[in-house]
Amino acid sequence: MIAIDPSTQSERDNYKLLIGSIIPRPIAFVTTLSKEGVLNAAPFSYFTIVTANPPMVAVSVQRKGGVRKDTSRNAVDSGEFVVHISDESYIDAINQTAAALPPDESEVALAGLTPAPSSRLAVPGIAEASIRMECVLEQAIPLGGTADAPAADLLIGRVVYMHIDDAIYEDGHIDPQKLMPVSRLAGSSYAKLGEMFAIDRPS
Repeated sequence: MIAIDPSTQSERDNYKLLIGSIIPRPIAFVTTLSKEGVLNAAPFSYFTIVTANPPMVAVSVQRKGGVRKDTSRNAVDSGEFVVHISDESYIDAINQTAAALPPDESEVALAGLTPAPSSRLAVPGIAEASIRMECVLEQAIPLGGTADAPAADLLIGRVVYMHIDDAIYEDGHIDPQKLMPVSRLAGSSYAKLGEMFAIDRPS
């Protein structure tokens, strides 16, 4: 077995090992609204549940040279963002929103996606998504890097409203096969749901 001390490697080498090891990763497709009213959208695979009481999710947004990306800046400024679950039906459009656009241009318009009004927030969601979660920013935690130039912003959002397509919802549950989620692997590789199996927890 190879033994590696991360402190002896570059950030890029550690990044490659992390994204190749922690797979598959669900992809949060996040919309935010700038102070100027521009609807921003971007995908993030550093994404997970935090708690169900109250429901919270976390998205880690990496910085560039210590500078916040549009998603982090908008979420902190407005205190709101919308998280969508990425699925096969619109993954190509999601990929287009990863393009590096200036803050005054909307990735939603670039990808030809349809804004959908939120129920509790000013930030619109995306109509093409089967699941979208309206989130109020609970905390934005700068992490990594240095005190002057953090490496990332951990956005913790409290889910205040959910929109779920009737076709994937039944008796309080989501049908994963109908959702058809897409996950991120390393590099340009993605994965579909694949084979499912069940293991009972010990009593």
